[in-house]
Amino acid sequence: MTEPSGSLLPIGEIAAKLGLADEDLEPYGRFAAKIKLHRLPAPGSSPRGKLILVTAMTPTSHGEGKTVVSIGLTQALEKLGKRSVVTLREPSLGPVFGIKGGATGGGRSQVLPSEKINLHFNGDKHAVTAAHNLLAALIDSHLYHGNELRISPESIAWPRTVDMNDRALRRVTLAGGSKGSPRESAFVITAASEVMAILALASSRADCARRLGDIAIGFNDAGEAIRASELQAGGAMMALLNEAVMPNLVQTTEHTPALIHAGPFANIAHGTSSVISQRMGLALADYVVNEAGFGADLGAEKFFDIVMPASSLKPSAAALVVTARAVRHHSKDGFQEGLENLARHIEICRKFRVPTVVAVNRFLEDPDQDLRAIVDFCGRRGVECAVVQAYDKGGEGALELAGKIIAAAETADPEAIEPLYAADLAIEDKVARVAEEIYGATGVEYAAAARAKIEKFSALGFAKLPVCVAKTQYSLSDNPKALGAPKNWALKVTEAHLASGAGFIVLVAGNMTLMPGLPKIPQAARITVDDYGRIHGLG
Repeated sequence: MTEPSGSLLPIGEIAAKLGLADEDLEPYGRFAAKIKLHRLPAPGSSPRGKLILVTAMTPTSHGEGKTVVSIGLTQALEKLGKRSVVTLREPSLGPVFGIKGGATGGGRSQVLPSEKINLHFNGDKHAVTAAHNLLAALIDSHLYHGNELRISPESIAWPRTVDMNDRALRRVTLAGGSKGSPRESAFVITAASEVMAILALASSRADCARRLGDIAIGFNDAGEAIRASELQAGGAMMALLNEAVMPNLVQTTEHTPALIHAGPFANIAHGTSSVISQRMGLALADYVVNEAGFGADLGAEKFFDIVMPASSLKPSAAALVVTARAVRHHSKDGFQEGLENLARHIEICRKFRVPTVVAVNRFLEDPDQDLRAIVDFCGRRGVECAVVQAYDKGGEGALELAGKIIAAAETADPEAIEPLYAADLAIEDKVARVAEEIYGATGVEYAAAARAKIEKFSALGFAKLPVCVAKTQYSLSDNPKALGAPKNWALKVTEAHLASGAGFIVLVAGNMTLMPGLPKIPQAARITVDDYGRIHGLG
């Protein structure tokens, strides 16, 4: 239900907590604003604050409250006298109307105004969708008007996009018009668009524009990559993103500042909020709490291997969110296999040498013995642990976690935190490192089409790019039904895509799609609007 305006402070008061003035803001109503990019720190300047990465064990289909914990931790840090801000991704309409519902937290740890954030939120997702589809239209127009660049139609890898779960659009046939032949194409959800990844990874307007121009849409008859810049698409795409490139400032239920910007999924994209929002937060606050998508095998790995090399942002500590529900979900009997899943995620964080605190997100129905079992397990593993009740108690329920995160951040050695692999490693070797050292696979198997594309990308000089594995979020493996910590399995790479503008190569593993579908009874069936314009059922 829509929040009463009395529960929110004017956005100028929230901005003042970060030392921002009216001239730094582009207001979007009374309770939201964009921060102008002149507040970005100078390149190479030392950050004021420390970055805290929030990740999780392998989740259930309903999520384990990672956003709630991120918000609660930020509120707790403020209660401890620290200037803090949470950086979150923008919700996608796919999950909002699909299985998970809204993505703004819950209870006493939410970002507000939640309905606006969950739906059209300052138009950013629509701008990304429009910019992506503009390039698609320019490609087909170029083919129609004679194909001066000699683009090979069968090589065109630029799909169309829509911010909705719609499995009917996974494969489409595009009409060629009177001067062309029909060709096969597809839609991806906006969160999987390379334009979304570019928005999230860009360090400035100029960098965003450069990356848009660097997008490879396909190849010409000679096998050379054709860039968006050759279609003169970059300028118009950047015009559509001109407002979207600025991060959005809102507030939590306890009036702590929140920056919400960009929305790449972590199962099919790289899964963290924008570099711009994180850099800005680190210049304005003592602590920036940044949520990474899904488990440490996805969002955290991609932060360390994709975001960190591109941005030089390094976390000082990590919070690993765990629930008794998820531990039981990953166990056939009792708790043991679920604890093995947790152990794998602890080891993933340790592999990147980031000090880690396990955050046990407590639900009211959780038996005390389950919580004790998790805490005792962490103790035996030598990892700090705190039980969190941020949903029911807000920042007060995350004070123990906040204290342990502060202590952990003080021990961080930034020089020791580095990616899993070097840039000059071969693409196949990078994939093998991720599969074996992060997922626990025994090897990697490639479909012929995927291997051929990898060989082509390497021959064209793209081998130094990091890899972004698109796989299920419901298992450490590429099989969503393989729970716990699967052993004796090989990662199956079925497809490969070049994302040269974003700066990585996407490897699709298992039966993964870049366009999700709706469940039999979606969240959309529960959403209504009353006569007063109040929205119900989004949560």
